[in-house]
Amino acid sequence: MKIYEQDLSAATAVTDKAPIGYVHSIETFGSVDGPGIRYVAFLQGCRMRCQFCHNPDTWNIGTGDEVTADEMLADAKRYRAFWGTQGGITTSGGEALLQIDFILDLFKKAKADGITTCLDTCGQPFTRKQPWFGKFEELMKYTDISMVDIKQINPREHKRLTGWSNENIFDMLDYMLEHDKHVWIRHVLVPQRTDYDYELIQIGNYIKTIAPIVDKVEILPYHTMGVPKYEELGIKYPLDGIEPPTTLRVKNAERLLHTSDYTNYKNFPNY
Repeated sequence: MKIYEQDLSAATAVTDKAPIGYVHSIETFGSVDGPGIRYVAFLQGCRMRCQFCHNPDTWNIGTGDEVTADEMLADAKRYRAFWGTQGGITTSGGEALLQIDFILDLFKKAKADGITTCLDTCGQPFTRKQPWFGKFEELMKYTDISMVDIKQINPREHKRLTGWSNENIFDMLDYMLEHDKHVWIRHVLVPQRTDYDYELIQIGNYIKTIAPIVDKVEILPYHTMGVPKYEELGIKYPLDGIEPPTTLRVKNAERLLHTSDYTNYKNFPNY
């Protein structure tokens, strides 16, 4: 079965003993996925189909290496000497929130052991419906920082770019603002898709409305390193012919999103 034909059902299996996580890969010395040096778990499964996605091999839900929180925590702690005061554990994806039972178990146990936690999410699974919302509220108690993608400010364009609308993503950020949950905001800059001044200005203006919780804003330049994966999987690459943005356009985006205004990340973990 091709990746994009599979059933997109719940991603986390729950055993009688503990939630099971499905892992795509592990990076033991991550330096760009949250504060400090981090153990980064790239979890398997994502419902979005972002045109610029460079990891289509993470789309499958319910596949990957099976692991419990205890097993992952034991593996992560082998690298604890490198973390210092800022480093710790990050769950990324795919989309980590599709495996909310697993990451809740992991983060709860990590915090009990004095380990800082970081959630990297696009926010697509967010809902205020129960029982999921109750799990999310509990997860936030054990999450030190969240890295949230703003892929598009316009709902219609967001759906064209990713296959999904973005209203619930901004609802998630509203929740985080209401409850003082600190975030890093990221925006992938893609020529002919997300690199338009009027949209960048709108994103910059939006970020100002949640400024009290925004510790960092990052522009992530689009790249083509994922193209061979599409070829290997037999999937047509959506952005064929589009080149990465120039340095000038990246700097322009940084200016319009006022990235230099958000520097509280330098004080982590002492907000």
